[in-house]
Amino acid sequence: MLADIFCKRVDNYGDIGVCWRLARQLTAEHGWRVRLWLDDLPAFCRLAPHADPHAERQTADGVELLAWHDAMAALPPPGDVVIEAFACDPPPAFRAAMRASRPLWLNLEYLSAEDWVASCHGLPSLQADGLAKYFFFPGFTPDTGGLLREKGLSAARDAFQRQRGAQRDFLAGLGLPVPVLAQWEAGALLATLFCYPDAPAAALPAGFRAPALLLAPEGVAPGLDGGAAAPHGPVTVARIPFLGQDDYDRLLWCADLNFVRGEDSFLRAAWAARPLVWQIYVQEENAHMEKLQAWLARYNPPAPARALIEAWNQPACADAAAGRPEVAQALAAALAPPAWDAWRARAIAWDDDYARQSSLAERLVAFCAKHREKG
Repeated sequence: MLADIFCKRVDNYGDIGVCWRLARQLTAEHGWRVRLWLDDLPAFCRLAPHADPHAERQTADGVELLAWHDAMAALPPPGDVVIEAFACDPPPAFRAAMRASRPLWLNLEYLSAEDWVASCHGLPSLQADGLAKYFFFPGFTPDTGGLLREKGLSAARDAFQRQRGAQRDFLAGLGLPVPVLAQWEAGALLATLFCYPDAPAAALPAGFRAPALLLAPEGVAPGLDGGAAAPHGPVTVARIPFLGQDDYDRLLWCADLNFVRGEDSFLRAAWAARPLVWQIYVQEENAHMEKLQAWLARYNPPAPARALIEAWNQPACADAAAGRPEVAQALAAALAPPAWDAWRARAIAWDDDYARQSSLAERLVAFCAKHREKG
């Protein structure tokens, strides 16, 4: 099976991250040949540092990568399956070729826990040119498109989380100073921070009432800066490099608590089986808050953790100088026993429940096979 996956970077890295994970999984686990079309190769290379940001065509991890320009003169013929990520629409010349070869055309949608997703998943949309495009909705229930999760992920994670020495070597490789590593070895709570610019990150240090390390990539939450490893009371804020996908997974596995954003890092934090705080992508008319509540209903964290996640996603106040004391208070309450113990147990149970479901890639392959049989 040959698949073309088209991906346009909108404003962050989540779109590219989802497409890259899917392309690699279809190749490695299902034997598909995949061409991944990318309109922003330099951004992609931040997630896959071994790729060449200047190559028009290359192969990485068994996936063929193509630099996507709408004005491309010479295009390969469409594969058996064409996947447009998040309604990005293939280039006009490629779509014209699709009218002749009639591949199965899917629109991979954004992830949502809302109930309506199941009723729309798999539905066709007849286009003006006679082609049919099918909506493929990721989701949390068996009647949706499922969630991206590789085979063997749990085993790899569990093995890494059992090896304290391997975790230390990994953290040291991120450039953390020896005194910072010593704090971690002495039992300081390890938290990671990956958030949007409007997150109330400045409120976090006041919420940690015991020794903690807060690791944030360069450029994220610049208001926390104070040096390579800056102390904020019992908290040390340390800067780390922006990581490729595989190393980011390991970072999440090392942490006790992960603050994440968007779709890709959110799911990877869930698969770490550790407590997470999700900053959802803002949409018009506060539609994102409905999505957040739909997920919280499924995640079902302890009340203090839920209060923290809700506070983290509230719009910024008009007076920035007023700060966000409610965020610090909610964090302190969520980290206090027995709420923290209950949150940790819930994170493990959540991961275990969804690890039993078939993955997005498996459901996508089955969907395509079913349509080929109909022929």
